[in-house]
Amino acid sequence: MSANSRLTVAVHALAWIGLNERLGNGIATSEQVATSVNTNPVVIRRLLGELRAAGLVKSQRGSGAGWTVTRDLAGITLLDVYEAIDPGPLFGMHRGEPKQDCVVGARIQPAMNSVYDRLEQTLRAELADTTVEDVLRDVLAPH
Repeated sequence: MSANSRLTVAVHALAWIGLNERLGNGIATSEQVATSVNTNPVVIRRLLGELRAAGLVKSQRGSGAGWTVTRDLAGITLLDVYEAIDPGPLFGMHRGEPKQDCVVGARIQPAMNSVYDRLEQTLRAELADTTVEDVLRDVLAPH
């Protein structure tokens, strides 16, 4: 299994755009953000499109096209970002129905649902307590 990096890339993009604005550089292009992330601008545009649908960024077309954040980074939690890009459950069950005449197969899903519910509550609470500003502050801190 591979790790999902979409939340990391989305927070990276938001922090970069926010810092770019603070430095007086105005609108950020997806190419600029993609250079920082080291990915294709199409990947960034798709992700920013999801953030735009959630109201976290806005885009401008035509001359001077690009992206800006819609509110202060201190007002955007990682939960806001997570819900914008991955609103589904954190963990899933089997693709097919487990064998019901097996003692494990018949009871594995309820047992795992209980674990997953607790994990998701903990994750959501942690994400709600951290803002993009917190992440940017850590990024800019001297090491």
